[in-house]
Amino acid sequence: MREFRFGVVAESVRDGAGLIETAKEAERLGYSTLLVRDHFVTEPFGDQLSPMLALTAVAAATTRLRVGTLVLSNDYRHPVLLAKEAATLQHLSGGRFELGIGAGWLLDEYERAGLPFDAAGVRVSRLGESLSVLDGLLSGEKLTYSGAHYRVRELSVFPSAGRPPLLVGAGGKRMLRLAGAVADTVGILPIALPGGSISDAMSERSAETMTRKVGWVRESGRDVELSQILSFDLADDHRAAAERTARSRGWGASAADFVLAMPSRVTGSATRIADELQSRRERYGLSYHVISDRDMHAFAPIAASLR
Repeated sequence: MREFRFGVVAESVRDGAGLIETAKEAERLGYSTLLVRDHFVTEPFGDQLSPMLALTAVAAATTRLRVGTLVLSNDYRHPVLLAKEAATLQHLSGGRFELGIGAGWLLDEYERAGLPFDAAGVRVSRLGESLSVLDGLLSGEKLTYSGAHYRVRELSVFPSAGRPPLLVGAGGKRMLRLAGAVADTVGILPIALPGGSISDAMSERSAETMTRKVGWVRESGRDVELSQILSFDLADDHRAAAERTARSRGWGASAADFVLAMPSRVTGSATRIADELQSRRERYGLSYHVISDRDMHAFAPIAASLR
């Protein structure tokens, strides 16, 4: 089994001073990575700083903390331009950058920016080609590539800083299989819906669905790190806390057992939460958990006990 590591997503940060303060505190608390989302509309995560620029500032202000994107939308950047930015950030950070990317999913964002929101199959195919271009360029090759969406001829990128670890966020079968075949880390998500949102279905958060998704990732036979965004609820009475969560989601208090078994949520005392995360690492292989910056202080002692 892989060792645990824990990241912080800076989703409540709204200015440079707050970003640097959050990053330094995450480093002091022993977190592995500071991550930034990639959105330019306010909903559903609040206003966000531009990820690559923000992470460059974080890398300059820290010494050990890794920096990563969670995740870039492939459709917002041409892979050649992204490779140039990624290589530069990998160089400036001293090799601490982790490149997270996905196919894109938020219809409202595409429409506001005047970007075509193609069918999911097209977006996934385009991401697959982009990953080939990124892998070739960031591995230091002089790349020639010809696909349906991208064409590159005898091109290399400077600086040659080594290929950063690649994280692919995925929720559907085809995306999870692609991620398992090419990524170093797979961030397992609820499935994106054709209408341009993320599924809120109970079934997408069940133990059975997580088992199935991990199976699709593992089909390639590669040793891939598995990650998720983790919610937690510190409480003396874990069942009462689970009932509150179930009611707040509109599932009813009788769904408490379902909440307690959700792989992406842990509930109870610090000891119970740590035990649950170890059990889920054994069952699913989940070892890299990402916490909201709002919760990084509360979760830090649990993370320290598991590292």
